[in-house]
Amino acid sequence: MTAIVEGAKKLVGKGSPDVAPRVDGLQQAVESGRGRLDDRLLDDAAGVVERAGARLRLSGDHTVVALAGSTGSGKSSTFNALTGLDLAAVGVRRPTTSWTLACAWGTEGAGELLDWLGVPRRHQISREGLLEGARDAGDLEGLVLLDLPDHDSTEVSHHVEVDRLVKLADLLVWVMDPQKYADAAVHERYLRPLATHKDIMLVVLNHIDEIPPPRRAAMVADLERLLVQDGLAGVHVIATSARDGTGVPELKRAISEHVAAKKAAKARLLADITAIAARMKQANGDAKPGDIARARKGELVDAFADAAGVPVVVEAVRGATRRRAAQATGWPVTSWLSKLRPDPLRRLHLDLGSRGKELTAGSRASMPETTHVQWARVDTAVRSVADDVSVELTQPWAVAVRRASVSRLEDLNDALDRAITGTELGAARTPFWWRVVRFWQWVLVLVAVVGGLWLLGLAVMGYLRLPEPPTPDYRGFPVPTLLLLGGVLLGVLLALLSKFCAGVSAARRARAVDHRLRAAIDEVTERLVVEPVQAEVDAYRRVRTGLAAALK
Repeated sequence: MTAIVEGAKKLVGKGSPDVAPRVDGLQQAVESGRGRLDDRLLDDAAGVVERAGARLRLSGDHTVVALAGSTGSGKSSTFNALTGLDLAAVGVRRPTTSWTLACAWGTEGAGELLDWLGVPRRHQISREGLLEGARDAGDLEGLVLLDLPDHDSTEVSHHVEVDRLVKLADLLVWVMDPQKYADAAVHERYLRPLATHKDIMLVVLNHIDEIPPPRRAAMVADLERLLVQDGLAGVHVIATSARDGTGVPELKRAISEHVAAKKAAKARLLADITAIAARMKQANGDAKPGDIARARKGELVDAFADAAGVPVVVEAVRGATRRRAAQATGWPVTSWLSKLRPDPLRRLHLDLGSRGKELTAGSRASMPETTHVQWARVDTAVRSVADDVSVELTQPWAVAVRRASVSRLEDLNDALDRAITGTELGAARTPFWWRVVRFWQWVLVLVAVVGGLWLLGLAVMGYLRLPEPPTPDYRGFPVPTLLLLGGVLLGVLLALLSKFCAGVSAARRARAVDHRLRAAIDEVTERLVVEPVQAEVDAYRRVRTGLAAALK
């Protein structure tokens, strides 16, 4: 930006630094629009940026004026009349190739400018070098006058040369013949496309001496009418005759005013920037992109969670918690039966213990295969997000947003699997109350065993007809019987109560796991869908901001 700013100051003075920000804005729009807008349009815009940057770095004391016209329009004679030089007299012949002839008033900095214009040294003339001390040299000081090849020449190279220099000249002077000024070729190929450049354009109706004086005004008016149809209303039309000098002083004065003001180069750059920026704005649009609503993002997370098998994992956590609670808090006599049922989490390879993780570190979770219905739900959710964002955008940006939304979905399976396996399920944690209940269950088992052994001993002694020791009782119930029945009944009741509490605990743990898994899935949706879509939105906004700066 600094080099462009310095070039702008050199070209248009410190009081008019507005060219550089507009070039910079157009460049930002081109860079951000790559891969989204039409490449040909962006190439044209990049060409304008390149030309503007180059022109800003070159001489700001010279104004490049190009004389363009058809065969026989009198460009060369007008060129001779403006320069005051008889080219044949000084040994310079009009080139028969596609090269342009140039004459410069003031040589400092002109050479570098002419090299940029691509005019060979042998076709360059220094006005001051040939006519030292000419009176009118000061009026055109800083002028670089170009005599272009005929735009209607049969030589293709001539067309190429004209098209190239028409894009580079600061001021365009179209020299027309009274017999050809209505020719559609010049109007459709050059004048109409340059309707945005009318401030840096002059039109010369040459050979006016061949037209009877009463008809001249009508012919000029007719040419002005055609220019209005081309979108060039207000362009100065000058009737001239290079043969007798009619209108040449007026043409020279018009050119000298542009040269003295030193605004033609700036006006040309601004016209180029405005024209291409307007084309880009039409293709880009100026609508505000939509936002990804919280509800829409929730739908996206739900779809991804369903595809990842989050409901299966949550239910496995619930089942595993109940199973492990039954083993820890159930009646020890029967709780071992729960070990015969497979552990839901281990079946999914989600809780294998530390040694199991070492053995299966590189494996995936054994989740059920994602169904077509689940994939369709994911696709619908992703498409809805893209549609919400691009509903007001132009077609190129809508396509870009849609493409970005699915650009990373090929990594979806791996990302979802890592989200599931990387989330702490908390299944290995044993609540403190499980250990308390387990302690009391074994106490009750021990009590029941003591009571049972006591009764067994009494039965054996009775069977052997041995004298029985006195059996204590409590309110008429033998203590051994109370120990056996109490231990069993209390153990079973404690197991039933623990089962209810374990169900509540399993539901709470399942909800916590569901929350953590969905948080992990949310990160996946953010990385794989939201961030790429947001990147396109940011690029769109940079293009819009850049074009706003370019058109300011």
